[in-house]
Amino acid sequence: MSRRPFVAVLAANTISIAGSSLTLIGVPWFVLQTTGSAGRAGIVAFCATLPVVVAALVGGPVIDRLGRRRVSAASDLICALTVGAIPLLHYAGLLEFWMLCALMAVGGLVHTPGMTARYVLLPHLAEHAGTSVARAASLYDAVSRGARMIGAALAGVLITTLGAGSVLVLDAATFGISALLVAAFLRGVPAAEPQRAAAKVSLAGYRAELGEGWRFLTRTPLLLGITAMVMMTNGIDQGWSSVLLPVHGREALGGATTLGLMISLFGGFALLGALLYGAWGARFPRRTVFAAAFLICGAPRYFVAAFTDTPLPLAVTMALSGLGAGVLNPILTTVMLEKVPEALRSRVAGVTTAGCELTMPLGGLAAGLLVDGFGVTRALLVFGGLYLLTTLSPVVFPAWRGLEAAEVSRTEPTRPSAEPAERSPHPSAR
Repeated sequence: MSRRPFVAVLAANTISIAGSSLTLIGVPWFVLQTTGSAGRAGIVAFCATLPVVVAALVGGPVIDRLGRRRVSAASDLICALTVGAIPLLHYAGLLEFWMLCALMAVGGLVHTPGMTARYVLLPHLAEHAGTSVARAASLYDAVSRGARMIGAALAGVLITTLGAGSVLVLDAATFGISALLVAAFLRGVPAAEPQRAAAKVSLAGYRAELGEGWRFLTRTPLLLGITAMVMMTNGIDQGWSSVLLPVHGREALGGATTLGLMISLFGGFALLGALLYGAWGARFPRRTVFAAAFLICGAPRYFVAAFTDTPLPLAVTMALSGLGAGVLNPILTTVMLEKVPEALRSRVAGVTTAGCELTMPLGGLAAGLLVDGFGVTRALLVFGGLYLLTTLSPVVFPAWRGLEAAEVSRTEPTRPSAEPAERSPHPSAR
């Protein structure tokens, strides 16, 4: 047994996600600073997330074919180039708005397959490290939350002191470091290498592999329910992170530093929530915990932001929301790893991730248009109301009873079975 591959993936994720938190704040702030338009910030968010859906949909078979280590490293390297090019072109006086949109689109296209490639390795890395899948999933999510917390706080300070462009340069460097860690420390791990190297590449075979993931998605009400719910909340949250919170931060919260601290506070309590669930969560019914956590982490922050112009009430709400959010991904990740056979995880993950991210391009675009047309307060109320309705589904629909614990599936069928299979579609970083 060796913990080095697992530790390397945790380190790569920590560095990469901390850098992505810089972009999460840096890009909207960069657009607002250079254009002054919430609508344009929404367009950039649309361009960044539309390719994510395409990549998630077709990426599963590609990940298996090329190998998880290669896909993860290549993804981070390309993201480093696209993010780093934005400030360099801006400093040279060459950056046009369409170039910004195109660079964000390329980064969005390759980022999700890299994240998925690391994610589906968790069961193997946990086994090599001598720990359970549930604990590995909780730790994986906890370090991700911690990275977002650190990255958001750093982004707010750096934007204020050095400008948004410098933040994007730092993000490019973090992607490069992540790529090096994965390339070096996952070499020799069988599950990280190509899984079907001897198979002939063909369009028909590719479609068949993709269809396996789709059939797993459609054969269980729980899987469809999770995907549909997270699809809606991810779209709403994309509007929050890319437009609504940055605009509210600029108009009412005092600037980028306060905005970064808000997101950092959310991330810090999300980290606490993930750790608490990893330690004691198994003692409580998953469905009850999941429903309560989603209700806490969702709509309240939208409503509080709509009715307050001071940081303290929103800060308290963000802390409570983060505590609830930290519980979600460990539950969903554990359920996916319990139910989906290893041979199909990349494809099931790709299809469900595509479904969960389907509304994200529209979320940012709609938020920008609503703010420009009706103001940030009304936009926050609309998005908060939609969030509240969506998060009631685990309470209302019986299919969610399937969240309760089951045995981990270790079978590798040549074709999908009728047994329900769940993927853990992660709620977006808020």
